[in-house]
Amino acid sequence: MKEKIIAKATDLFLKLGFKSVTMDDIAGEMCISKKTIYKYFCNKEILIAETTEIVHKAIHQSINTVVAKNHNAIEENFEIRKMFKEMFKSGEDSPSYQLKKHYPEIYKKVMSREINECNFTFKQNIERGIKQGLYRKDLNPDTYVGFYYTLIFNIKESTSSEKESRFLELQALEYHIRAMATKEGVLELEKQLHNYTL
Repeated sequence: MKEKIIAKATDLFLKLGFKSVTMDDIAGEMCISKKTIYKYFCNKEILIAETTEIVHKAIHQSINTVVAKNHNAIEENFEIRKMFKEMFKSGEDSPSYQLKKHYPEIYKKVMSREINECNFTFKQNIERGIKQGLYRKDLNPDTYVGFYYTLIFNIKESTSSEKESRFLELQALEYHIRAMATKEGVLELEKQLHNYTL
C-alpha cells in the first residue's frame, strides 16, 4: 500500500503541484481513507520527501538508459532533453520551482543529491565529446560542467512554468554545446536542433 500511495502522490504532485495537492486529494483519488495514508506518512512533508527521492531515482535510471545507448555526445544531450520532456509533460508548473518555494528544506536535500549525479553525467558527456572530436580538445571539463550546471539549475529555480523552463533549458543546452563544439560538433548540433521539437 505504501508504494501505491507514493506512486499516486508522485503522479498528482507532478501534475498539479506540491502545494495544491492535499492528503484528502490523494485519498480521494485512491478511494481510501486519509487515515490509511497517515498510517504510513505522519505528514505531507514526509510524503513529499519520499516522492522526490523516487522521482530522483527514476530520472537517473532513465539518464543511465540513454547513456547506455552510446549516442554521440551531442545527440545524447538531446535524448536526455526528450526524456525530461516526456517525464514532465503533464505539469504546467515547474516541480523544482514549486519545491523551492513551498518546501525549501526538501528542495535543499534534492539539490544536494542532484549536484553529484548531474556533475558526473555532464563531465562524462564532455569527455566523450572530446574523444569523438565533437568538442574542443583544449576544454577543461570541470569548468564547463560548472558553467552548464549553473545555467540549468538557475533556470529550474527561477522559472515557474514547466513549458518556459523546457524552452530556456534548450537554449542553455545550445549555448553550452556551441561554446565547446568543433566544426563537426556545430554540424551535429544544427542537425539535432533541426530535428528537435519542444
